Amino acid sequence: MKKVQFSRPLFPYLLLVPQLSIIMIFFYWPAAEAIRASFYLEDPFGFGSTFVGLDNYRDTLSGSEYGRVAWFTLIFTTLVAFFSLAIALLLAVKADTVLRGARSYRVALMWVYAIAPPVAGLMAILLFDQRLGPFTHMAQFFGWDFTLGVNYWDTATAMVIVSVWKQIPINFIFFLAGLQSIPRSVREAALIDNPNGLSRFFSVTFPLLAPTGFFLLIINITYALFDTFGVVDLIHKGEPGNNPVTLVYKVFLDGFRGGDLGGSSAQSVILMVLVLILTVVQFRFMERRVHYN
Repeated sequence: MKKVQFSRPLFPYLLLVPQLSIIMIFFYWPAAEAIRASFYLEDPFGFGSTFVGLDNYRDTLSGSEYGRVAWFTLIFTTLVAFFSLAIALLLAVKADTVLRGARSYRVALMWVYAIAPPVAGLMAILLFDQRLGPFTHMAQFFGWDFTLGVNYWDTATAMVIVSVWKQIPINFIFFLAGLQSIPRSVREAALIDNPNGLSRFFSVTFPLLAPTGFFLLIINITYALFDTFGVVDLIHKGEPGNNPVTLVYKVFLDGFRGGDLGGSSAQSVILMVLVLILTVVQFRFMERRVHYN
């Protein structure tokens, strides 16, 4: 393998400057500023700040509301990640075997990914509208009085449904690519050894998809924690009230609407630490069961 050599030793570092600048400006600088602000009681009008140490963290962790939001975020993240992966895997398996209209079938599923989260939230408002929403009428047909923005669990259900629907296409693309990368010889050998399709899938196909599934698991957890902000914001219509909110949306409510910049910064730091710990645990324990070829 031929090794690439640069005539000027500083040239490769110069090529890295644009990317490193973007990371520094849009990630490290805001993260450092959030950590700094979490130790201060900030004036909402920007006239000054008072050092309060760990008081913001104590107030956040000791509040019952934060614990309730954290539990809902855990449930919301688990449901969104599970159903997004499960439905996408089912659709990918069907797309991998369908013969007629295969290309149209795949394109139709991928189109959803082009919809921005705020647009998905706006569509949810229309679909679950009290008077005109088709999903609301469907729920009423089964005796379910669905009231978006009024009932806690009805609003949570709408948030989960829309978030899952929005994330299915990207999972579908990766699962389909993983299925199509499995050698035909392996499939034929598995078909001879085990004629049962369901048993063959879980004993042969599913383990071969483990690297793809592990990658998508991390992506979906991150999506449910952060990228669903637009969906949650539009569904609440700016008036969360007693409706469910996620941790990242609570940071927005307390910081930008409540004026508690120090408390919201402490919440963002706690959320960042939780995500970091979760990622480390995933790579430490779950990746041991994943085998890369």
